[in-house]
Amino acid sequence: MPYRYKGEDRRKRAVVTPGKVPQTVAALAQQIPPTFWYRRTVSEGTKGPITYEFARKRVTLCKDGQPAQTVWLVLKRTLGEAPRYWYYISNAPTSVAFRVLVWLSGVRWAVEQCFEETKTELGLAHYEVRKYAGWHHHMLTGMLAHFFLWHLKLRVGKKSARAYGLASEEFVSVCLAPENLHPRRGPGVGETHTTTQSHGVSRSSQTT
Repeated sequence: MPYRYKGEDRRKRAVVTPGKVPQTVAALAQQIPPTFWYRRTVSEGTKGPITYEFARKRVTLCKDGQPAQTVWLVLKRTLGEAPRYWYYISNAPTSVAFRVLVWLSGVRWAVEQCFEETKTELGLAHYEVRKYAGWHHHMLTGMLAHFFLWHLKLRVGKKSARAYGLASEEFVSVCLAPENLHPRRGPGVGETHTTTQSHGVSRSSQTT
């Protein structure tokens, strides 16, 4: 729609009335044919593999009765005659792989589990900030600490049964194995200073 404003020719964009009436995602899920549902195993549960059926579709969101952003709608349902449905909205590009959308639909549980463990073990819930920058810094620091301790636990192993023990005897025996240490106590004549590190045990030798 052209018009003139302060001596300049301008055009005003008007939203065309859509030919289809907006509908809910639940109604859209019932219209998807069975051939467009793909069965995927997402994880291994206590009673066996956890399997769902997934489908995706490009949809345009509706805001205040007008079309808005075009996004991916990811649908997940359980198996059986009376399935239970879940719906996810993703702003990923059109070239995103279907397996990535399936993986993203199950990431929320892992993130919530990370938050819960970080709150109880690292004090993530104890903060007094008023702005996003302070909150983001606190959350990022807590999650990095949780990531470090998680990897350290995988490397060190379980705690020792002794009161003064820090690591399991298996880990200590591996670290102090003869093949992981120097075959002699010090360097020979003319050798330079060397530092070696093996399995968390650092040992330095100096020339005399």
